[in-house]
Formats: sequence, C-alpha cells, structure tokens
Amino acid sequence: MRSRSTLAALALAGLCLTPAAFAKPPSDLAAKLNAHSGQPLPIESIDDSPLPGLYEVRLKGGNTLYADAKGEYLIVGDLYQNAKDGMVNLTEQAANARRQALIDKVPEDQRVVYKPAGKVKARLTVFTDTTCPYCHKLHAEMNQLNAMGIEVDYLAFPRMGPDSDAARQLAQVWCADNRSEAMSAAFRGDAVDAPASCDAPIAKQYQLGVESGIQGTPAIIFPDGKMVPGYLPAKRLAAMLGIDPNAKS
Repeated sequence: MRSRSTLAALALAGLCLTPAAFAKPPSDLAAKLNAHSGQPLPIESIDDSPLPGLYEVRLKGGNTLYADAKGEYLIVGDLYQNAKDGMVNLTEQAANARRQALIDKVPEDQRVVYKPAGKVKARLTVFTDTTCPYCHKLHAEMNQLNAMGIEVDYLAFPRMGPDSDAARQLAQVWCADNRSEAMSAAFRGDAVDAPASCDAPIAKQYQLGVESGIQGTPAIIFPDGKMVPGYLPAKRLAAMLGIDPNAKS
C-alpha cells in the first residue's frame, strides 16, 4: 500500500509543470520551517521546484522535503512528473545530478583507479570499505569488469567513520605508491606497503559520501549519478550500462 507522502507526490505530479513555474525561494523560509518544526532541521539548502508554490528543501544526509512559501506544509516523499512517456521521478533526477556534480570534482589523483587494458566503454565510481564483505565480493570481479571495458574508480567510505580502523587501512592504500595494487592487497588481507603517514583524503571522501546520500558499502554510482547500494554481479552491471557482458574490451 502506498504511503500518504507518495500518494500526495503523485497527485501533485498531475499538474502541468513548466519552466515558468520556477521561483526564487523566500529568504526566510528556513527560519519559518525551524519555527514550525519545534526543533532545528538539518537544512543544507533550499531551492525552487518545478511545482508552483513548492520549494525543495534538502537536508544534510541526502533527504529531500517539499515546503510551501510559509513553511506551514511539508511533503515527505518524491515528486513525480506525469510525462508523456510515463512517471518521471524528479526528486531522484535532481539527487542524481547533484551527486554526480560532487563526484566529478574529485580529481583522478585522489581516486583508486582500475582501468581496462583497451577502450573504456563506461566508468563506475564505487564508495568502498576494505572491511566490507560485499566490497570484497565486488572487488573479486574487477578483472571481469575491466575485461568488459568498464573502468572502476574507488572512493573511500569507512562505514564506522573517519577515525575507524577501516579508515586507517584505507589511508594506507591512498598513501601507497601503487594504489590499485595496495587496494587489492588490502582486500586479500595482505600487508599494505605504504609510508607511516601521509595526507590521505579519507575523511574528505567520507564526508562526500554522506553528502551524496551514501549509507553503506559498496555504493555504486553510475555515469548519470544514479546510486545502486550494495553488491551487483559484474554482468548485471554491464547490462545496466548498456554493455554486452560477453564482449571484450
């Protein structure tokens, strides 16, 4: 049975959505929302939405609400557009775009990159943790992914936080001269050959993951910013990328 919030979002989506509907959010909307809520909301930003009279309220941690200009009414759930080709999840589209924009800012020299020997047909970004069993399972299929022309870029997301043992192991990987070899060694349970300390961006990438809505690992990010939480087999990932899983790079 659908929740009230989902039904409300679907009902609102039946209205005509046009670019002219966009309007600048009231400057005092955050204050009004906090006044009505009884406790401070972890508001990250407030923006317009495609629906007249509603504003998109993004909370820290990735959740999205919709509010009226007075901050008296809130919709918790996704906003859909009743488009010609079917329902379009506008909330998810916006979240994907923001997530990809954040990830695109991470330079290659701050990633652990596994490139195919031949042509790169697609790239996946994966938030990983070397102590995560399903991250081990995904990493075991790295050769398959590369053979199909899929590049995999790892970002660090120690599940227990940036001060955990996993974070310290990930820091060793990022400090190693050859990060891909060091990452594979860490997944095998071997010692990682790395300096005693260096300026590894583990905490920064962990925070990036939190801002991107990551709650666990592996978190697989597709080229359009779509996130798939958890392990998926290599061939399934290839099919989702539009790549023939039987083709070679």
